[in-house]
Order: sequence, then structure tokens, then C-alpha cells
Amino acid sequence: MPRLPLVTLLLGAAVLSACGEPQVIRAVNGDTNTSRQEQDEDAGSTSPANTDDGGASATPAPSVDAGAAVDGTSSNSDAGDADGAGADSGDSGADPSADAGDAGAPDNADGDVSAADSSPGDSGPADSSDASATDSGGDGGTTDTGPGDSETTDSGGGPPARTVSSCYKEKNPPGSAPGPNYDQFNPIVGSHCLGTNHQDIQGVERLVFLGDSVTVGTPPTYTKGYRFVLGDWAKQKWGLKGADIDNCSNWGDRTDDLLLPPKEQIKKCFPGPEPKKTLIVMTVGGNDFAAMAKKGTSGAPKEEIFKMVDHAVKLLGEAIAHLRDPKNFPNGSYIIFANNYEFTDGTGDLESCPTAKLAGFAGKWPEGRDPAIRFNEQYMKLAVETKTDMIFMLEHFCGHGFFHDDPKNQCYKAGNERWFDLTCIHPNPTGHNVIAKMFQAVIEE
Repeated sequence: MPRLPLVTLLLGAAVLSACGEPQVIRAVNGDTNTSRQEQDEDAGSTSPANTDDGGASATPAPSVDAGAAVDGTSSNSDAGDADGAGADSGDSGADPSADAGDAGAPDNADGDVSAADSSPGDSGPADSSDASATDSGGDGGTTDTGPGDSETTDSGGGPPARTVSSCYKEKNPPGSAPGPNYDQFNPIVGSHCLGTNHQDIQGVERLVFLGDSVTVGTPPTYTKGYRFVLGDWAKQKWGLKGADIDNCSNWGDRTDDLLLPPKEQIKKCFPGPEPKKTLIVMTVGGNDFAAMAKKGTSGAPKEEIFKMVDHAVKLLGEAIAHLRDPKNFPNGSYIIFANNYEFTDGTGDLESCPTAKLAGFAGKWPEGRDPAIRFNEQYMKLAVETKTDMIFMLEHFCGHGFFHDDPKNQCYKAGNERWFDLTCIHPNPTGHNVIAKMFQAVIEE
């Protein structure tokens, strides 16, 4: 299984608010969710959708620093509280020379590994049982997408099947701390190693973005966000117009904001049955984990945090079920979401980011590692069960955080660039290009 101590800190609240709303922005936006505290308190009493912990806590976790990047602010403040005040420090950490064509993931434009055709009217596009065994043939650019021949042989003598652990074996040397065990759910992994390959995405007529601030984008490089890059690419691929692309993501939003009031992102973008075949793309979950970290650093037992994990996954599952329902999308829908990354390259050293203290990253939460693993594993379980797709941001961004140039780091590779800006938890323009390429690779295959 992938052995990434990065979960030592997705942890850390690392991403913790990997998607929280910058405080400076919140002051202008004035957007708060007054029901959030009650939701956090009630999470433990809600029946989780997935009670199987996927073996997340099977291996004892070593003690690690895990900042509760919530800085003592109220848990009902729209989860953007996790970002802290340093968010508007200027994206001096961004690489202005980043090239959109090779910023990270390969351009996988060959398109010769698409899955079997699905019926146009099927809201759950057919999954491709053999696509993951095919090499994309992409040039790969300069990025570490994992070994191109990372395949294992099917026990039945069939074609080789790619696994997540084989994709990222170079980042998981012997003796490193175990991370999420995605392969227990038998996902179909794309030949690009950037995400799963459960859908044959074709004929998209509308593109909609949901989720948190990673999707919204953050100043001062707002218009260089991944959704703008992916949107421009989608216009070329499917001939979409501006009116065919919508964004209902919000700074600081969590999984409950997808369907539940007061945010109701899905209702905002889809007030009624959607007649167009739609692709939904989202990053969500970082702010949920920020709330869990605040509880954890306040002394809440691990069992309570696990219930919060299951509650967040349940909410995401309900949102996906709504988005896959043929009654709501009579001509079909596709869904791609991301797991959650972190900026310490698995070290757990939150202060590796120069503005970490301004962003409120402090404290220790060694117990947070198991809930973080469970959270990401259950994301994969959802992708497999719902035949939707997930990109591997946690794994792919390891080695591109604030220890990217440290040869001692397990994810180190000579020439790696940093993909995070000085808010610590948001991508810089290069990172946004990489995320766009990751979504693009999943779409193409």
C-alpha cells in the first residue's frame, strides 16, 4: 500500500484547510454559516454511511506534529477559519514562468486508452475494465507521475492491472510510514497514475465546478486557478461556450455545503433536472478535516473523530448519489473529485511554510493520522462504489511542498518545484496547472 507519511499529516490539518477561505477574503465576503457548529456537534450522532474503516487504524501511527490550523476560531465560521490571516500575503511563492503545457501531469492527449462506450442516456457511464492496463504513451513532461511500467499481473493470467501502490512506489521507500491503502477497494487506476479510470467521459455539454477554495481560486492569482485552465481546455475539446461552464464552489465550504442549506451548491447550479450531459469536477474535504483537527486538539477521542469522518463521507456520498440520479440528469453525468493533499511533504513540519504561524498552524495531534487515512480511503471507496473518479492529489503533490528541495525527504526528486503558494495550503499557478492536468488526464482516458 502507499506509504506516505504525508498522511502524517494531511493531517496536520495540513490540508487542513487545504481549502479554507483566506481570512482577508472572508472579511470582504462576509460569508458565514451559522449552522456549522451544530452540525459539528451532531456529527457523532449521525449514522455513518461507511462503517468499514478500511483498515485505516490497523497500523499504529507514530507521533507527529499536526497543526490545528484553526487558530482558536469558532467552528461555525464557514471553515475558512482554518486558513488564517496570512492568505493575502501575495503569491510570491508562485512560479510565474510556469508553463501550462507541462506544469505537471502529462498531457495524455493521445486518447487511445478510453474505456468502453457507454449509453448516451446512462447517468452512470460504463467503467473500463481494461483501460488501466494500457500505457498512455504521453510524453510525461518533467513530472513524476510514477513509473510508467508500474503494473502487476492479474492472478487469473489476464492483462496486467495497475495499482496505486505500484504507481507511487518510488515515493514509498521501505520503512516509511504507511499511508492510505486504496488498493483494498480494487480501483481501476489510469495508465497515467494520476487518478482512477471508472468512467468513459464523452460528449460533455456542460461543465460545473463544486467545492472549496482550491476550486474557487485565491488572490492574487485568482484567474490562474485550475478551473480556469480546465475550462479553457474543455472549450477546445467539446466546443463549450462560456455559458456552458459554471462555478458554484465557495471559500471554506465543506461536504455538507454541497446539498444542505444554507449553501446548497448543487441546488444553486442545478435548480431542476439538467438536460445537458454534464461533467462535475470538485475539490472538497479539507475544511471538514480542519473541523476534525480542532476537535482532536481539544481532546476529543479518536472514536468521535472517526464519526465525523464517516459523517463527512456520508454527506459526500449523498451529494454524488444526487448528481448520478437519472431523474436529475436524464442525459447523463460524470463526476471527478480529488483526495486531499498537504504541504509538508510528509514531514509534519508545519512551520516549513514561512507564513505558517500567520495562517494559524500550530499544536500537535498525533492521533490525527488514522482519521486522515480513513478519510482518504473512504473517498476511494466512494469512487469505486459509485463508479466515479478520484485524482490522487495527496500522492502526486508529495515532493512539491516546502521540503521539495530536501534530498532527505522520501518524496524528493531532483528538480522538483514547489506547487504551493505562501498561504501554505493553496496551489500556486504551477500547482493549479498540475491539478488541471490531473483532471484532464482522467477525462481523456
